Amino acid sequence: MRPKRRAAGRSGSRTPGLLEGTCFLLTFSWEGANISPGRPAVQRICVDMDEVMADTLAEHLRRYNQTFDEDVTPQDVAGKGLWEFTPHERREQLRAFLDAEDFFEDLALMPGAQDVLRELSTRFEVYIATQAMSVPNSLGSKYRWLRRHFPFIPPANYVFCGNKNILRADYLVDDLPKNLLRFEGQGLLYTAPHNVGVTGFTRVNNWQEVAEYFAVVKE
Repeated sequence: MRPKRRAAGRSGSRTPGLLEGTCFLLTFSWEGANISPGRPAVQRICVDMDEVMADTLAEHLRRYNQTFDEDVTPQDVAGKGLWEFTPHERREQLRAFLDAEDFFEDLALMPGAQDVLRELSTRFEVYIATQAMSVPNSLGSKYRWLRRHFPFIPPANYVFCGNKNILRADYLVDDLPKNLLRFEGQGLLYTAPHNVGVTGFTRVNNWQEVAEYFAVVKE
């Protein structure tokens, strides 16, 4: 087992131009934290939020279809994603959906995410690593969403990121191949419509497969 490593580096300046490369690790006190002094080191798993824990695409499509009177489905954007699918003149509005303060407030859960992460948190050190700094308005709503649906993961284990190459962990579950390429540990590519044609990664298609993968990992 590899030695325990830091989940995030030091935070940078608050200057807007530096936000994209900054990670903020929340450090609220929490009585239920899953690591205590004197406990043997355990392996660390970082888990992405959007398109892994939360069905962000479904909300994006809902707003897109409502605004433009379309009927776009996840199958329509398979292999390229909503940004590539959307006409250039609509992309400003596509971004505006994300910037709305309520966009991330009530995202649907990915099936099985709660149960699997609850079990994993009893055996591993679980962190939530989400690129919230690319959408600064999402910080509050993402925090509330995580507290509402995953109360067993302490806020001290939330990492609000820009560039994920700052992460230090044994495993990273993420839907973006670029994040896994920069990761020094074992990456798991969580299947989403935009990455269906991607190869070269260990892939998990759903949370049941995540559970099966870690069931045979030695602690």
